[in-house]
Amino acid sequence: MRVSALNSDVLVCVSDVWQTTCTAVRSQAEGFVIDSPVYPQELQALPGLLEEAGFPVSGLLVTHGDWDHVLGRLAFPDASLACAESTAARLAAEPGSAQRRLREFDADHYVIERRPLALGSFQALPVPGSLELGPAKNLELHETPGHTADGVAYWMPWLRVLVCGDYLSPVEIPMLSESGSLDDYRATLTRLEPLVDQASWVVPGHGTPLDQERARRILAEDAAYIEQLGGDPSAASLPKARASAAQRRIHAANLKLVGTTSGDHGSGS
Repeated sequence: MRVSALNSDVLVCVSDVWQTTCTAVRSQAEGFVIDSPVYPQELQALPGLLEEAGFPVSGLLVTHGDWDHVLGRLAFPDASLACAESTAARLAAEPGSAQRRLREFDADHYVIERRPLALGSFQALPVPGSLELGPAKNLELHETPGHTADGVAYWMPWLRVLVCGDYLSPVEIPMLSESGSLDDYRATLTRLEPLVDQASWVVPGHGTPLDQERARRILAEDAAYIEQLGGDPSAASLPKARASAAQRRIHAANLKLVGTTSGDHGSGS
């Protein structure tokens, strides 16, 4: 797990698998953790790492309900958990899904001795909305459906940091799930654009944090890719920096979801 400080109040941990990000933010005596790393040793190390850095953990937040983003309770079993209303509805409608997917991952990757995941109760946050973290420190919540049917981005204007979940990744092309939507994905990118224009740092769900210039470039590439999928899917091309074999497999899955099986086109190679 790699750890970087964006400023004195934001730490980003990047997991060794899929470069899944976990963001710790502090505001005076309060602190919260957004999303989670994946491997057991990363989750075990997280409390000590944050304590040593002087980051309190008042609660956990998640950007969406995909299993690899909701593992914070394994690191902080007594912390409160909050998510968007859309994610709360998804988790309630899919009881045991995250736990099952985690067990499948562990079996496939020979991971042993992990404690069972117990999400327990969670607070549903209205989106759009905000959380007050102190004088002039309102954490803004912006809805982000498209990748999945649920989702929220967290904008911290006093820090100029945007945590956007599974969007604007430097290592992963836009990925549609079965509950996702091209129209919603397009709308989410439009919604994120003015936040990116104000941000010093953008933390994607997968990949290292982005400065504003790089985030703008990735947003433009992703918007172009989504437009191609919605127009002529068979001609859609991958950004050259994200045209690996793994990304071509994601591209092929996207093509099936939008109604074509021509997965060999648009590899960007």
